[in-house]
This record gives sequence, structure tokens and C-alpha cells, in this order.
Amino acid sequence: MHINVIGGGLAGSEAAYQIAKRGIKVKLYEMKPIKFSPAHTNENLAEIVCSNSLKSNLITNACGLLKEELRTLDSLLIRCADATKVPAGQALAVDRDEFSKLVTHEIEKNENIEIIKEEVKSIPDGVTVIATGPLTSEALSEDISHLTGEKLFFYDAAAPIVTRESLDMEKAFTADRYGKGKSDYINCPMSKEEYDIFYNELINAEIADKHEFEKGDLFEGCMPIEEMARRGSQTLTFGPLKPVGFNKDYYAVVQLRQDNKEGTLYNLVGFQTNLKFGEQKRVFSLIPALKNAEFVRYGVMHRNTYINSTELLDRTYRLKNTDIYFAGQISGVEGYVESIASGLVCGINSARKILGKNEIVFPENTMIGALAKYISTSNENFQPMNANFGLLICNQRFKSKLAKYEFLAKQSLESINLLIEGGELQ
Repeated sequence: MHINVIGGGLAGSEAAYQIAKRGIKVKLYEMKPIKFSPAHTNENLAEIVCSNSLKSNLITNACGLLKEELRTLDSLLIRCADATKVPAGQALAVDRDEFSKLVTHEIEKNENIEIIKEEVKSIPDGVTVIATGPLTSEALSEDISHLTGEKLFFYDAAAPIVTRESLDMEKAFTADRYGKGKSDYINCPMSKEEYDIFYNELINAEIADKHEFEKGDLFEGCMPIEEMARRGSQTLTFGPLKPVGFNKDYYAVVQLRQDNKEGTLYNLVGFQTNLKFGEQKRVFSLIPALKNAEFVRYGVMHRNTYINSTELLDRTYRLKNTDIYFAGQISGVEGYVESIASGLVCGINSARKILGKNEIVFPENTMIGALAKYISTSNENFQPMNANFGLLICNQRFKSKLAKYEFLAKQSLESINLLIEGGELQ
């Protein structure tokens, strides 16, 4: 009796550990060093490719709360991150080499885990966790597509997402163009003077660096908004910012579309971008209604293989009606810590599956549970998501944002501890 885990990255390593600690044998497949993806360079497990930061440790930060939930649940990778941290103020940053070495050491010494160094080209029989990351190999991608009946998304061209409560609704209005629909869009108008300032800053903003394998004609057909703007000052006003279809004359109108069922998150329509995150905050905040907007996710355009999780997965990251789980970025989560969290959920639930126990659905008032709910809830405009407080529903009013986040964090950790005390996670 064993469980297959395909991929020895952050999510796969966490899943393998969670399964093994429950007394079940794991076959952990990792194609390095036989084959390297374009982004990987060393032979160890849990290789961190880009930034060495796992973001804030404060529980009043969404990623900080997620890390604290994971610590409480005995996450191997967060424990290794804490053990290899380097000075970074309130953030958790790691020595990438030491972190990867420590995770590899912990996995290798675990008697329940067998590391198999080979490329998996087709999904094996039995309970399986697929954690192959955003650069899943062509052969396995094709097999996954056959299994799901859908083409995988190979590029992540995502627009920024903001919280509704942070918008200045005195400078915005709800309506659909030409009166069609149910006023689902929030519209953010600009005068010519406001647009000209926005436009000039947009075309002169700094672009994010891309990996070598992401350069070239990867994004044909989904033009970054800054590239579209460089074609001429009126290109946007005849495109995603066209002002027509409303009862009043505007020079330009930015539309925001509801991004989650609860209506707490909205994305900027047509704003896929290659701008650096800081530049997105600076430039997009020039839109009057977005002056104080809280960005819970910035726009990205990078190579990223992921499945249509909102239709395919349940809240345990299991492919519906199968014994196959998807963890990490291929499941539709975005970020290092989010990938670790998905691996933990898959590990716990795949182990319970093979032991004949009921699945564990994490409460939606926890960051782990809210993220799982988001990626498994029908959403025709889905894009991969980071942890953010906009995912946690709260109907109470608070004097400050900090007070609200403190309340949500306390509530979340209480729910995690109740699961542990009830013996649900054994």
C-alpha cells in the first residue's frame, strides 16, 4: 500500500511528508537530475527558483497567517524555512541552498519515503498526488489533458485584483455597457487630464525581468496593457478603456469585474501586464477610484501550466471522481507558501483516502480553507490566486483594517486548533 507523489518541489515534498508521517509508504518521483526544467539548476528537492522570500511573518498579513496555520499543522517545509532563515525584517527569507538541502535531508532519512529519480510521462495507477509545478513536462501535460478532457493553461496572463472595500465608490459606478446585463461591472471613469497622466506613466513604467525561456512570442493574442498603450495614446480608449455605452460622456473608463462569488474581490479587465509589482501599484493607483486600492494580487504574464481547477477539483484538491490530487501551482494556487499549503492538504487527504477515512475540508474561515474553496469554486474568469484577506468573508465592521485582520487571524487559528484538538487530522 503506497501513494505516488509526482514532483519533488515545495508542494510535492510537503505532501510526501504529510503522507509518510501517517504511516503510509510514498513513492516520490523527481526527474532531476535526469532532466531539468528550464527554471531549475540544482539536484535537491524543494528548489526555490526566484526570490528567497516567503513574505511576511506577521499574522495580520495574509501570507503570514497562512504560514502560522502551516506551523500549527506541522508543515515540514515551514519548519525547514524557519531553520534556514536569513535576516529580512518582518519577512521570512531563507538561504535557498540550505533550505533545499535541509528539506532533501529530511525526506531522504524518512523510512516511509522512497525517492525515484525519473521523469514520469503518464499518470501511474493508484492514489496519486501530481505536484509538477508551473513547468510540467510536455508528455505528462498531454496525459493530464487526456484525463481531464480539457487543455491545460500554459501561460498565466492575469490582471491585478483589488478588494471592493478599498475602492472609492464616489468616483466609480456600477453598470454594464449599453444597459445590458445586471450591472455586474464597477466602472472607474477618467477625464482627459487624468487619462493623460495615467497614460504617460504607464508607457514609461519599469518592466519585470523574464526568464530566458519566457522570452519571444509567448504572449501573442494577450497583449500586455503597457505594450498596447505604446501603439498610440488612443489605443486604450478604443480598446479595454473605451468609454462608450454609458449614459454620460467619459474620456476613458476602466472596468472591474467581480472575481469571487462573494463579491469581495474585483479584477481590472484587460490589464494583463509585465510591469513590476511596485510599478503596478504606483501607476494603476492613478485611476481616481483606485487611489487607495488594496491590491491582493498583481498582474503577471509568465509561463505557468495549470488545470481548470474551478471545474475539476474539490476542496481537498482531488480531481472529482478519481483518486488523483493536484498540488502546487498546477492546481491554480500562486506562490511558494500557497503551494506548500496545497501540498499539505493533498498529503493529509490522500492518506485518509487510502486509510478509508473521511476527507478533511478545511474551514473557509482559515486561509488554507479559503484558498482551497477559491480554486474549486466555479469561476469562468479564474486566474491563479495568492493568499489574501479578501478570501475570508467577514460581515462585521471594524475601526481599522488592522483590527479586522487581527480578528480574522484569531478566528482562523482557533479553527485550526479545534481541528487538531478534535483529532481530525491524525
